[in-house]
Amino acid sequence: MDKSSDSTNPCRFETCETEMSERYLKDFMFLCWEKTMKKFALVVVASSLLAAPAMAADVKIGVLLGFTGPIESLAPNMATAAELAMKEASDSGNFMGGSTAVSVRADSTCVDAAAATAAAERMVTSDGVSAIMGADCSGVTTAVLQNVGTAKGIVMISPSATSPALTDIPDDGLFFRTAPSDARGGQVMAEIMMGKGIKSVALTYTNNDYGKGLADSIQGSYEALGGKVTVVASHEDDKGDYSAEVAALAQGGSDHLVIVGYLDRGGKGIMQGALDSGAFENFIMSDGMIGPALPAAIGPDLDGSWGLLPGGASEGYAIFEKMAADAGFEATPYAAESYDSAALIMLAMQAAGSTDSQVFKAKVFDVANAPGEKIHPGELGKALKILAEGGDIDYVGAREIELVGPGETGGAYLEQVVEGGKFVTVKTH
Repeated sequence: MDKSSDSTNPCRFETCETEMSERYLKDFMFLCWEKTMKKFALVVVASSLLAAPAMAADVKIGVLLGFTGPIESLAPNMATAAELAMKEASDSGNFMGGSTAVSVRADSTCVDAAAATAAAERMVTSDGVSAIMGADCSGVTTAVLQNVGTAKGIVMISPSATSPALTDIPDDGLFFRTAPSDARGGQVMAEIMMGKGIKSVALTYTNNDYGKGLADSIQGSYEALGGKVTVVASHEDDKGDYSAEVAALAQGGSDHLVIVGYLDRGGKGIMQGALDSGAFENFIMSDGMIGPALPAAIGPDLDGSWGLLPGGASEGYAIFEKMAADAGFEATPYAAESYDSAALIMLAMQAAGSTDSQVFKAKVFDVANAPGEKIHPGELGKALKILAEGGDIDYVGAREIELVGPGETGGAYLEQVVEGGKFVTVKTH
């Protein structure tokens, strides 16, 4: 077509060509400007994110205890004590950049290894816990450590698993405990018995890792000192009748019965059966038998009997007792150790600057032991601040924590006697 003969176009071709070129140039310039501004905005946002502090988040910590089973009367206060430490750290605003420690409870049952393992597995895979405060009884603790702790790379700090077998178990540096091994406890009990002039005893133990380990320690230490164990017999928990077991234990002729068991199950059943039959009136009890529920269940016949419990009178424990009372719960056996276990987990996280167990496991010894500023219960906020600033702490806690060897504490023991329906401390060993 002849460009000059386009009568329908109000402008000449040359004019249109010029205007179109200008329009394209303007569009091109606008697109360049738009892209530049978007890139600039992205750079600004990225710079802001890098400059801003990390956002606080929830840090989940498992509390794996026997809320059902043979120590069910002790577990609630143990859990509450651990959660008291978590609240203290969170409320300080100093924990992991202002993060909140959140408790995730699960039932270990104390005796069912499969149930405890499944509960721990759910904690890690479904709930996303970064560490576990627990488990409690030695058998389930061993199972959880082997099947979940080391398998998943999760730090575990137990407040009450005392079996000597846990000292040497392969754990990849992930397992710690705030209660001493029964290897030491058996020796102390044997020394006390000989000191009281007790020359012979019958011995029964709950048929699991805890019972067998402590019974062996007591027997070996006692016989080495010249004592005689007349009968040794295991017992099962949750039986309705223990008359056969009591009769067998009585055949040795001793007036004293050592019970290594649990206050809410078989140990209590053995004791009640012995009293009902008149076979024994003098009982010597392991730590698993000690708690307010036992004298409440047995009654005045238990007065005068005694037992041995990990722990000691200290400034830290007195502080913890008051904190527990103010929070509305009682400092029953292993509550203080539970507070300490949770505290160590959080302090190690802070020292490492990470909630990854594989990272902070290396810091547990550092925060538990000297050198550093001594830290008692109620001072977690102070400790977290010191660690955040690059300083050192020595966590003393409620139970005079000092970790040795494979991540366990030496610890003292309380000799407790039942008087007026209550366990009363008479001496520290």
